[in-house]
Amino acid sequence: MIIKPSERIGEVKAYYFATKLAEIAEMNARGEDVLNLGIGSPDLLPPPQVLEKLRSASKGDRANRYQSYKGLPILREAFAHHYKKMMDVDIDPSKEVLPLIGSKEGIMHISMSFLNKGDKVLVPNPGYPSYRVTTELAGAIPIFYDLTEDSDWLPDIERLEQSDLSKVKIMWMNYPNMPTGATLDHGTLKSLVAFAKKHEILLCHDNPYNFILNDEPRSIFNIDGAKECCLELCSLSKCFNMSGWRVGALLGDEKYVDVVMRFKSNMDSGMYRPIQEAAAVALQLDNKWFSSLNSIYKERRKVVHEIFELLDCDYNPNSAGLFVWAKAPSYIQDVTAWADDILQEAKVFITPGFIFGSNGEKYVRIALCTDISGLNEAKHRIESRFVKAIV
Repeated sequence: MIIKPSERIGEVKAYYFATKLAEIAEMNARGEDVLNLGIGSPDLLPPPQVLEKLRSASKGDRANRYQSYKGLPILREAFAHHYKKMMDVDIDPSKEVLPLIGSKEGIMHISMSFLNKGDKVLVPNPGYPSYRVTTELAGAIPIFYDLTEDSDWLPDIERLEQSDLSKVKIMWMNYPNMPTGATLDHGTLKSLVAFAKKHEILLCHDNPYNFILNDEPRSIFNIDGAKECCLELCSLSKCFNMSGWRVGALLGDEKYVDVVMRFKSNMDSGMYRPIQEAAAVALQLDNKWFSSLNSIYKERRKVVHEIFELLDCDYNPNSAGLFVWAKAPSYIQDVTAWADDILQEAKVFITPGFIFGSNGEKYVRIALCTDISGLNEAKHRIESRFVKAIV
C-alpha cells in the first residue's frame, strides 16, 4: 500500500461478523453446508402490503429522483403516528423526526455530530460494538460501564454517580438489550433520564427490538422531560423484517435533530422514495402484525432453548428481542474456542459473546433468524456431531 490509512481508521478492526461470514463462505464453498445461527438478519418477509406498496411506488414518475434530506412528510408523519399509537408518545413530525438509511448510520451521525477529540462516552459492556467504534472514529474515548447478570443486565446508576463524569458527553443504552435480551422497567428508565439531565449528558437510546418478544414496548420519551437530554433511534429492520431496506429514524428535540441533520446532509442524498412510502405503510400496522411475528419467534425460541440445554448452557427463558443469550458451562475455559469447535465439528455457527465486550466472554448468542427446520437440523448436528463426540 503506497498511501497509508488515516490514524482515525488505524486502530479500527474489521467488524467481527464481516470476517466470520467470509470464513463461513469459504467453508460453504468447500461443501461444508454451515448453518449460521449467529446473525440477526430476519429471514421472514416484510408485511405483504408493504411489498405491494414498494412495487407500485417504484413505477411512479418521481420514484428515481433525489429526495428531501429530511425524508418524505408521509414517512415522518408515520413515525410520529407509530410512536403515539404504540407507546403514547407525542412526536412532532415536522421537527422531531429524521429518517435514516438504517439506524446504524444514526449511531455514527450522532457521534460525529456531538463529539470532539478527548470527549468521553459511556458505552455498555456488553453492548453493540458500533458504540465503541463510532466513538473512537470521532476521536472520543469510550468509557465502559458494566452490565452483569447479577444486576439483570441493567446499568448501576449509583456506581456511575461515583465515577468521574466531567468529560462525559454521550451515554449509549439499548433496551430490549442486545445481546442479553434484558428489558428495562419504567422506574430505571426514569432514573437514567434524571442521571443524564443532572450531569448534562446526551442519553442515546438505541431501540430496534422494541416489539420483538417484548410485552411492554416503551420509548425513552415516555419519561417526562426526556427530550431535554435524550435521543432515540428506531429501526424497521427487525420489527418489520426490512433489514436490507435500510430504514430507521432519529427522534428527539428539534435542536438535537437539526445538528445531526447538518452532518447527515453532507453524507447522503436522501432515501429511495418507494422505500420511504412502503415504510410509511409498515408503520401504520397494528398489533396483529407483531402478534403474528412473535408467535413465530416464540416457537423458534423454544428450539434455541433446547440447543442451549444440549450444550449445558444457562439462559433466561423470557428474554426479549431477536436473540437468546446464554452462559456457557463453567467447565469451558475458552468460550470463543468452544464456539469455533462447534462450528468446525457440527457446522453450526453461534456467536461468542466476547465481541460485545469483556462481560460477554463467558456467553454465547443465537439469533432467531432461522426457521424451525433449520434450527432442528442445527440441534441434531450439535447433538450427533459435537455433544456425543466429546462424551
